[in-house]
Amino acid sequence: MASTYTANSGIEKIGAGEQAGAWGTTTNNNLDILDRAVNGVGAITLSGTTHTLTTSDGTLSDGGYKVLVLGGSPSGTNTITISPNDQDKMYFVHNNSGQTATFTQGSGANVSVPTGSKALIFADGAGSGAAVTDLLDGLAYGGTKVTSTATELNLMDGGTSAGTTAVVAGDGIVTNDGGTMRQTTAATFSTYFNANLVTVPSAITSSSATLTPSSAQSIYQKVDTSSNNVALTLAIGSLAIGQYIIVDKTSSSNTLTLSYPSNSQGVSLGNSASFAIAINQNGTIFTFVESIKY
Repeated sequence: MASTYTANSGIEKIGAGEQAGAWGTTTNNNLDILDRAVNGVGAITLSGTTHTLTTSDGTLSDGGYKVLVLGGSPSGTNTITISPNDQDKMYFVHNNSGQTATFTQGSGANVSVPTGSKALIFADGAGSGAAVTDLLDGLAYGGTKVTSTATELNLMDGGTSAGTTAVVAGDGIVTNDGGTMRQTTAATFSTYFNANLVTVPSAITSSSATLTPSSAQSIYQKVDTSSNNVALTLAIGSLAIGQYIIVDKTSSSNTLTLSYPSNSQGVSLGNSASFAIAINQNGTIFTFVESIKY
């Protein structure tokens, strides 16, 4: 009985009673084919716009490699035909050819690998209708399918192409929650920032004090004058231009006197509950003060 060959790698199966005295040569060749199929890395030189990747029965051939490193100087997108079309194949591809490489096996789906990219592809060996599939398309982690596009992944990796897409309340913003990446709505962020936009220190009760902002946040400062008059000096501190200090006199007893060390201006809030707003407009002094009494 004559030799036959395995369906996908073309390894020779010696027929009963065949190849007397030649078993060693055939077996060693088979082992080389098997070695290439398991871990072989092949440099595939492309030219023009077409290439045939063939696996020949009983022969060490380019189609038998596990890893394909594409090189050469193709003149444009290079279509690589996996032959024969009735063999199942799985390839790790590293495209260094300078052009896109499109893998095909039959009339079914193809896979294109851009230059500089890597891919894991599967050819189903279905004959004339054979298809090639990108096994990393639709990759899932923990049962969840990854649906990101390459553009989305590039943006997450620090892409510099910024658009002008309007942000609305229901849009998601990705945030690092203690080491776990989560998506939170813009509305949730807005609520947080609005709640934390202004520093709220403890109420001032001493008869004399200086309020110096230590961070670039506006301040809402309560002053309790129920026990004594209070003289409060407001300093610019770390406030940015346009940020402000709201002083809230919470008691109708006694008075609150505000002063500003840069220009010695001041305002006195008498025996009623009042607000005073001081806005930093030039980075040196408070140039606008409004007193609201009620």
